Amino acid sequence: MAHRMSLFPTLLLLLSLTPASFAQNTAEKKSPPTKAVKTKTAKSEESEAVAAHRAIVAVSLLTALADEARGFRDQALRARIEARAADAFWEADPDKARALFRRAWDDAETADAEAAKRQAEQIRQQEAAGGPAVRRRPRDLRSEVLRIVAKRDKALAEEFLAKLSEADEREKTEATAKLNREPTEASISTTKRIQLARRLLDDGEIDKAMAFATPVLDSVNRYSIFFLSALREKNAAAADQGFLSLMARVARDFSSDANTVSGLSSYAFTPFLYVTFEKDGGANMAQERRGTAAPDLPQPVRTAFFRVASDILLRPLAAPDQDQTSSGRTGKYLVLKRLLPLFEQHAPEQAAILKTQMSALQSDVPADMRTGENRAVTNGILPEDTESSPLERMQERLDRARTSSERDGIYADYAVALSGKGDQKAQELVGKIENAVFRKSVQGYIDFEAAQRAIDKKDSVTAARLAKSGELTSPQRIWTYTRAARLLIASDQTRAVELLDEATLEARRISGSSPDRAKGLIAIATILSQADRVRSWEMAAEALKAANASEGFTGEDSVVTATLQSPQMVLMTNATAADFDLLGLFRFLAKDDLNRSIEIAKGFTAEAPRAAATLAIARSVLEKPTETAARE
Repeated sequence: MAHRMSLFPTLLLLLSLTPASFAQNTAEKKSPPTKAVKTKTAKSEESEAVAAHRAIVAVSLLTALADEARGFRDQALRARIEARAADAFWEADPDKARALFRRAWDDAETADAEAAKRQAEQIRQQEAAGGPAVRRRPRDLRSEVLRIVAKRDKALAEEFLAKLSEADEREKTEATAKLNREPTEASISTTKRIQLARRLLDDGEIDKAMAFATPVLDSVNRYSIFFLSALREKNAAAADQGFLSLMARVARDFSSDANTVSGLSSYAFTPFLYVTFEKDGGANMAQERRGTAAPDLPQPVRTAFFRVASDILLRPLAAPDQDQTSSGRTGKYLVLKRLLPLFEQHAPEQAAILKTQMSALQSDVPADMRTGENRAVTNGILPEDTESSPLERMQERLDRARTSSERDGIYADYAVALSGKGDQKAQELVGKIENAVFRKSVQGYIDFEAAQRAIDKKDSVTAARLAKSGELTSPQRIWTYTRAARLLIASDQTRAVELLDEATLEARRISGSSPDRAKGLIAIATILSQADRVRSWEMAAEALKAANASEGFTGEDSVVTATLQSPQMVLMTNATAADFDLLGLFRFLAKDDLNRSIEIAKGFTAEAPRAAATLAIARSVLEKPTETAARE
């Protein structure tokens, strides 16, 4: 192998020096210290030579990959690989990395534009067919590129953000920027900037995140408020100061309205839950997390919120035909109804005045909006009904149900809710579902959520039991087995390997043409690398064959999902599955045997997994130890 042969001159030189060193040691009787120093130096030089050779190989791999990416058929893949190759190049050649980043940005712009056109055509076809238009947000490649660039070169990231601002202005000129936008949604460039800052914050890059976010923390929208809530978990003082500054700005802004106040209340009382109302009473709810407790705000911050909120809410009402607010009168009434319990608890004097405002709005609000149940009004503000038990409320709904399908949906709703609380009655409710197919689907959803909770609690015993006997799909079962094995690999290697053997049997049951087979084998090989390197290499070779036999395997971004759908609800839970991706496996393979890992990477016939494996190899060689630890 090339890197071993390059060491031969060094080894021959050491051998040629041995007789002279021995003679000198015999004559002078001072050999031990001198010999120790020389041996240490020789080993150090040998290690440096190996590292230098590996670095040369890694740079060559990246150069070849960047050149190959120009010819990728998939424009999106081209942009992603160019950006990641540039990131890996940065320490070795910043100028070359910058040029690659610019290429990646241009390709990402093209890919995003094409994706938007495809989505617009799909919506047009759906509407022409008379069905509902399903709007799915296309993959945002420019944001992916920005996230990588921002960690390396702030000036270049700002340049790309400026291009987004120009594009945003063009959209406004064409009168399209406000289509399908929430009442308080930010501009495209502002949204992408704050999203970039949020990703940096989630990655622990607090200073960089603040540098990008600060210029746009001047308006209330779900992105800015969620960023501040996330920042508060890492630096409460900085987040509170940003919130105070934001409130000072909106207090001076005459366009601030009830939805502005509702947005501010998200930071103060319902972190990661953002609610706004439309003029007809419709609600928009964005929830990033569930059950996050209200922050313990310092009294001056909380007092400032209620002062600013009441000042905005008590502004004079415009005539109905002249009302330009995003909430309108009905939406404002619902915001007041939502926030009134908070005022009554923390600012009772202001609450009395707000009740008067609500009374003035009542005549403009439909009766069902005033008296009917509205989840958007109570969500996160009022506790669940404690006067009756969940089963009593379930029975009330069952009494009103007209069909068995409706009853099955109600049983499923409460079974999922009770299961999440660890209530064993959930299983009784599942058993009452009449439709056998739906009953199996509900049981599978509950079992996978239980498996995730077990892994979160590091309960390998429960996780292993669910993996063996739960109503899980093959990917879910493999995910559970491998995650449980990872929990045990350091403390009980024998049991961990047993679980990996069970996962292997499950993976081999999956159709050879399914990407899930390759993903499962990759996860098993990755964790086996910590227990049995020989079997890990064997499993990697088997995963390569499975990947080449399937269509759609990319080697990245794996997620294991569970979905439950009924006439009353659609639920989905996702579990990240990093072990199903190529990065972790090829990091081990490259460290164990660089040349052999390269040969396996070259064996992938599809562009995406071949590129992902090559990048993983190069990164494992070029990354600093601190960067590798952060990724792991």
